[in-house]
Amino acid sequence: MKKIILLSLFFVFAFASIVTAQTKVSGIVLDKSNQPVPFANVVFKGSNIGIVSNEDGRFYLESPTTYTALLVSSAGFSDREVPLEKTVNYDFKIVLSEAEALNEVVIFTGKTSKKNNPALDILRKIWERKRKNGLYQFNQYQMQKYEKVEFDMNTIDSAFMKNKLFKGMEFVFKHVDTSDVTGKTYLPIFINESVYDVYGDNKLKKVKENITGNKMSGFNGNQQILSFVKDLYSDYNIYDNHLKFFDKSFTSPLSRTGIDVYNYVLKDSAFIDKKWCYNIVFYPRRKNELTFKGDFWVNDTTFAIKKINMGVTKSANINWVKDIYIEQEFEVENDSTFLLTRDYMMSDFALNKKEKSKGVYGKRTTLYRDHKFNIPKPEKFYKEEVNFIDNAVYDRPPEFWEENRFEKLNKDEAGIYKMLDTLQTVKRFKQLYSLVSILGSGYVEFKNFDFGPIFSTFGYNEVEGLRLRAGGRTYFGPNDPWRIQAYTAYGFDDNKFKYGVSGKWMVDKKKRIIISGGNRRDIEQIGASLTTTNDILGRSFASSALFTTGSNGKLTNINLSNVSVEMEPMKNFVVQAGVSYRTLESASPTFSLDYYTTMPTAANPAGVVASAVKQSEANIQFEYMPNRKTIGFGVERDLVDSPFSHFFVNFSYGLKGVLDSDFAYEKIQLFYKQPIIIGPLGRSNIILETGKTFGTIPLGLMSVIPGNQTYFTIENTFSNLNFYEFVTDQYTTLQWNHDFGGRLFARIPFMRKLNWREFVGVKGVYGTISDANRAINASGQPYNAPENVYWEYNAGIGNIFKVFRIDFSWRGSYLNTPDANKFAVKGSFGFYF
Repeated sequence: MKKIILLSLFFVFAFASIVTAQTKVSGIVLDKSNQPVPFANVVFKGSNIGIVSNEDGRFYLESPTTYTALLVSSAGFSDREVPLEKTVNYDFKIVLSEAEALNEVVIFTGKTSKKNNPALDILRKIWERKRKNGLYQFNQYQMQKYEKVEFDMNTIDSAFMKNKLFKGMEFVFKHVDTSDVTGKTYLPIFINESVYDVYGDNKLKKVKENITGNKMSGFNGNQQILSFVKDLYSDYNIYDNHLKFFDKSFTSPLSRTGIDVYNYVLKDSAFIDKKWCYNIVFYPRRKNELTFKGDFWVNDTTFAIKKINMGVTKSANINWVKDIYIEQEFEVENDSTFLLTRDYMMSDFALNKKEKSKGVYGKRTTLYRDHKFNIPKPEKFYKEEVNFIDNAVYDRPPEFWEENRFEKLNKDEAGIYKMLDTLQTVKRFKQLYSLVSILGSGYVEFKNFDFGPIFSTFGYNEVEGLRLRAGGRTYFGPNDPWRIQAYTAYGFDDNKFKYGVSGKWMVDKKKRIIISGGNRRDIEQIGASLTTTNDILGRSFASSALFTTGSNGKLTNINLSNVSVEMEPMKNFVVQAGVSYRTLESASPTFSLDYYTTMPTAANPAGVVASAVKQSEANIQFEYMPNRKTIGFGVERDLVDSPFSHFFVNFSYGLKGVLDSDFAYEKIQLFYKQPIIIGPLGRSNIILETGKTFGTIPLGLMSVIPGNQTYFTIENTFSNLNFYEFVTDQYTTLQWNHDFGGRLFARIPFMRKLNWREFVGVKGVYGTISDANRAINASGQPYNAPENVYWEYNAGIGNIFKVFRIDFSWRGSYLNTPDANKFAVKGSFGFYF
C-alpha cells in the first residue's frame, strides 16, 4: 500500500511548457484499413536510433541531432520512408501498404514461424554463449558503479497547474522537460545519486558493493521513500530466462523459453563500433502476458548483446504501471569481451493506462567504468556488514560529486536539489506531505513524537464490546538508536482500561545489540498464531476485529512483562534471549482456563481447581533471513518488499517457582517459509511450522491451532476452523499457496481484459495431546487434536478492481465434527503491482 500512497503524493505536482530538442516525432503507424500496426520498427534514417511502436501502433522518437526522414518497417508490410519537414513533428499518421509477393522479400507475417527462422538460429547461439560473455569470462572482477534514481510528474495540463491546491508553489513549474521515450512533458521532483565500488568472484559466486557516496534531494531521510526506491528497482541480468520487476517475473527476450511467447524477426545487420551485428525485433505472441516488445543488436562472432531496447506492452497484467522501458548498452573491451556500461530503466506509474492519464515517471540510470579483472580477494572480504554506518557517505562535498559522477546532471536534474529544498519550506506543501505521510505510515507526526497507529483505533469483541485504542511512539528520525512506544485501550462493555508500553535501545550499532523490555495488560485471543513471540505491543486481529463469524468470546486477560537482549552477529542472522512473566485468566464468564492442581480422588472427587496461570519463562530464539534487504540502521528498520527465506527457532523454559510460577516445561518451535519463483507460472510459498512442549501444562499454555473467525484472509490461520476447535501440545503444519499472476485467465479471451489473478493453496496440520495434559484439564473446553490430519484447500481471485481479493476455502477432513464450517469465503484489500 505504501507504494501507491507515495505515488499519490507525487501526483499533486506538475507543469505545462515544453523544452524542445533538435528532432522530435510522435505518431501512429496504421495499415490501409486504418487499423494500428503494432510493434513496427521506426528509425531515424541514417542512424541506429529507433524504437518499436506499442501494441496500439503509437511511438515517440527524439534525438539531439537533426534528421530529415524516418524509416518505418513491419513484417508483412512494405518499408516506407517518411520525410520530416520540421524538427518537431507530432501526431504523424504513417500508413503502411501490405507487401507485394512478387516485388518484396517477406520472410514472416503476424506470428513468426518456429522453423527455418534465421532469428531463432541466432538466438540459440546467444544461449550457448551467455555464460561465457561479459563478466562471466573472468574469475574475479572489480568496477565502479554510479546510480541515479529520479521521479518526475508527467502529463499534467495547464488547467491542473492553476488549481488552488498549488497556491504558493507555482515556482516548481519552471523545471520542465520532455521525455525522449514517451514525448510527455514532465517535472523532476526527486533525485537520488549513489556511487559504489563493486567486487565480484564468479568462483565463489559472491558480489559485494561498497557505497562511497549518496546524495538525495527532497524528502531527506524519509524511510518510506527510500524503501519505495529500493522496492522499485531490483537488479537483473538481461541474459537470465526471467527478469523480476515489481515482484513479477517477466520472460526475457533472450530466454530459452522465449520462442514460446515471442515472435522474432531478423531485420537488419550493420557495423557498430567496428563490430558486425545483427538486429532482431521481438514482440509478444499473445496479449496480457508478462513480456516485452523491442529489438536488440548482437555481435556475429561472440553472440554477445551490443545494445537492447525493450518496453512492456500495455496489455501486460501489471497494475499502476503504464509503461516500462529498458535500454542497455555494452562496450567492447577487447575482441571477445562485451561489458555492460549503461543500464537505463523508466517506468510510467499511473492510476490507469489511458494514453493521456496523469502519472509519475520512475527512472534509474546505472553506469559502470574502470573494470579490472582476476584480482582475487579472500572469502571473508565478501562478508556483508551487519549494520553499515558511515555518515560521511551521506555528506560528501560538491567536489566529490563533480569527480565521481560518470555523466553530468542536466539543468533540470541539477535544479531539483535547490527546488525541493525550497518547496519543503512552503506551508501548503507541508500540509499535503503530512496528509500523505499519515495515510502511508498510519502515524500522525508531531515534533519528536508520532501518534498512532490510527488504523488500530476501533475494534470489537464480545467481552469489551466497542473498543477504542490510542497510542504513540517517540520519533526523532528514521535511524533512532532508541524508541519508546505505548498505547491505551478502553472497552465500553467491560468498562476497563488496558495498556501496553515498551522500549528498545541499541547499545551497539555494529552488531545491532538491542536491549528491550515492556509490560502489557490487555485482552487477547490466545491461539491466533502457532509460532509465538513475546512482542509486548503485538496487535491481535482475532480479538479486535470489527466483524466476525460466530462467537469471539473465548478471550483471555493477560498481564505480560518481558526483558530481552538481541544481537545480529552476521547479516540477517538474529539471536535473542529473554525472560518473561505472565498471568493468564479468562476474560469471559462463558470461557474457562481452569485446571486441576490436585487431581480428583475418591476422598476428594472435586479435586482442587485453579483458574489463573502465573508463569515465568526464559527463552532463546534464532532467526535467519537470507537475502533479506533492509532500509536504515536504527533500532527499527523497514524491509524492502522482496521475497526472502525465513527460518525461526525458539526454545522456551518454564521456570516453576520463580515469582511463584506454576509450571515447569520445555518448548521448542520451528517456523520455515520458502518463496519459490517459478518463472512465468508465478510464485509459490511453502510454510512449515512444528513444535512440541515437554511437560504438563494447562489450556492457557497449550498450542492452539489458529482458526479464523474474521471475514478477512489472515496468513498462517485455517479459514474453516473456529477458535479452540483443535488444541495440541505437539503439532506440525504444512501449507502451500501459489499465485499464478493472471497467466491462466490471460488464455481465456473473455476474461483477458479483467486482469484478474488466480490463487490456489492447500494446508494441513497434525497434532496430539499427552494423557497428562488431558488429565489436568478442568476448563470444560473439549480437547480435540487433529490426530488424523486436518486439512483444507482454497482457490481465490485477486486484482478485482486492482485492490480486492476473494478466497474460497473448503474443509477437507473432519467433516462430521459438530458445527463444522465446511465452506468459507474470506476477502482482503491491498494495492499490488
